[in-house]
Amino acid sequence: MLQQIGRKLVEVIPTMLGMILVTFIITKSIPGDPLAAILGQRALSNPEIVANYRHKWGLDKSLPEQFALYMINLVQGDMGQSIRTQRTVIEDLKQFFPATAELALCAMFVAVFGGVFLGILAALKSQTWIDQLVRVIALIGSSMPVFWMALIFLEIFYAGLSWLPGPGRLDSSLTPPSTMTGMYVIDGILTGNWKVVLNAIQHLILPSIVLGWYELGLIARITRASMLEVLSADYIRTARSKGLTENMVTLRHAFPNVMLVVITVIGLAVAGLLAGAVQTETIFAWPGIGRYAVNSSETLDFPAIMGVTLVIAFIFMITNLIVDLLYGFLDPRVRV
Repeated sequence: MLQQIGRKLVEVIPTMLGMILVTFIITKSIPGDPLAAILGQRALSNPEIVANYRHKWGLDKSLPEQFALYMINLVQGDMGQSIRTQRTVIEDLKQFFPATAELALCAMFVAVFGGVFLGILAALKSQTWIDQLVRVIALIGSSMPVFWMALIFLEIFYAGLSWLPGPGRLDSSLTPPSTMTGMYVIDGILTGNWKVVLNAIQHLILPSIVLGWYELGLIARITRASMLEVLSADYIRTARSKGLTENMVTLRHAFPNVMLVVITVIGLAVAGLLAGAVQTETIFAWPGIGRYAVNSSETLDFPAIMGVTLVIAFIFMITNLIVDLLYGFLDPRVRV
């Protein structure tokens, strides 16, 4: 197991280097001048001011020199300074990432537990109205764009019925808890501020459902198909012939084999959640790295774009590593 972990970690290094190189080339290939977003027209007309700013951000160097300088600083733990916020990218990520992490974790909870439960339920009640209802739920989640679903949910549950709060992480009348993790629910629990905890959970419901519904539909369909295949296997019929109850056959024999497929899909779902967070955070005014990335791309803030891409890629690869290890844990044949 330790050798497998070491081998996977070594494989991460060239993947990260390739991702950094490709992202750097793409961001630098975008037409436009980032200085135009932060300097006024009067300053842009002054060649001396423009030259000073280009030297400050390293824009006066060639692309190979800029990439080499970026890699040297990155090895030292420096992601550069944001052109738009005038702060280091690491400081910006520390501020915005906890909001995205909190939203992504809640969306993953909705997608995984909801998808697995509905998929198993649809398989056990195959060809019934319950199965048809689960298929409709999965189809809606997989077919509707995230931004459209977000707008519909806000119109129904916020503007229309007033059951849930609107955009933002907290009501404007509440003060965020003392920052420990940056996640309002956890920080509120740690500080004993239960009013903030309840309000933060209410604000999380709509964006979490919107963000997690697509992956819920995907996981539900795959879980249903895998469960139907497993339930028709010979060893399931053998277990039933021994007199085992249907619950025991499902949980003890069928479910572990279904999870082998589901865990692989969950690893891929992380990328979908992080990508979908861009639209969700923008519509729900959620101050996470998705919204930070959108604002940075509008101003051609190259250091910020590189920082967000690096963080998302790292999380995606670490998640895949964990999925590989869990797959080997559940299936002894993989370990051998």
